Amino acid sequence: MSQFDRTVGSNAESGTDSDRDTEPVTEAESVTQTESQLLPADVFATLGNETRVDILRSLLELGADDSPVSFTDLFEAVDIEDSANFNYHLQQLTDHFVAQIDEGYEFRYPGRKVVSSIFSGTFTERAELGLFPVDGSCYSCESSLQGRYVDDTLTIGCTNCGTIQVSYPFPTGGLDDRSTDELLQAFHHYVRHHYCLATDGVCPECTGTVETDLVHGLDADDQDVAVEHTCQRCGYQLQSTVGLTLLDNADVLVFHSKRGVDLNTEPFWHFDWCVSDTRTTIVSDDPLRVQLALPCENDEIQVLVDETGSVIGTAIVEHLPR
Repeated sequence: MSQFDRTVGSNAESGTDSDRDTEPVTEAESVTQTESQLLPADVFATLGNETRVDILRSLLELGADDSPVSFTDLFEAVDIEDSANFNYHLQQLTDHFVAQIDEGYEFRYPGRKVVSSIFSGTFTERAELGLFPVDGSCYSCESSLQGRYVDDTLTIGCTNCGTIQVSYPFPTGGLDDRSTDELLQAFHHYVRHHYCLATDGVCPECTGTVETDLVHGLDADDQDVAVEHTCQRCGYQLQSTVGLTLLDNADVLVFHSKRGVDLNTEPFWHFDWCVSDTRTTIVSDDPLRVQLALPCENDEIQVLVDETGSVIGTAIVEHLPR
């Protein structure tokens, strides 16, 4: 299964400054409002200074998430003696990373995102977790599973045939204060959330618009058909089985819930239709249509999906022969 491919395409659109229209906006129109934009090189240059990182850290420690922090309190919290020098570095962060209001300073979303990434270890830490047992069985040979965390990626594979069930980047902070069972549950929610967002047309990285397409004739990972999600704003890409995009589908959720299975909490790698296309059948090439047959408690829900990954029909077959 090819679960992850994150790239930034050269044709990704970037925001542009525009004047606000004075005419009323209809529901059919979309509005883009960009106050300012920093080039990637400028972002790294701005953050490549210890004092500025200390300012962001101090805002977090002083509770800027809850209420604005005064200039005086922020200056006293940062290890710098020259107030003019401090003010210079603070102003470099203001507008894009930090907002200045009458009551003081607070995070803007990019600043809070930077703090989360830096101080959770996403950019600064490397961790490894040796092989550990994982509940479930291999979709290919039904042998037991094992997990491993290395290079910021959690991988679950078969102990016998080596088939990879899932491999996906996971921030280092996710390992802190968690048992392996708790880690796996957090991993399930994290990955599921990303794919459900992408399926709903929202980029997990920048919240831009995601376009989804079915592709088939793939050479990798023995997949005949897969789903590709591409953000039109930042170029973020995800590829998965078709089944993985159904985890948030209402009909699929209800079907399993009525049979005692909660797809919100049950690890998705427990279902072969999430980690392989073994239950996926191409029923039409032009236009591309695929059908998935998802079994549960001697019943089955059949899901028809079009070339955009959208569900266009479901049917339940009960009391299948064992």
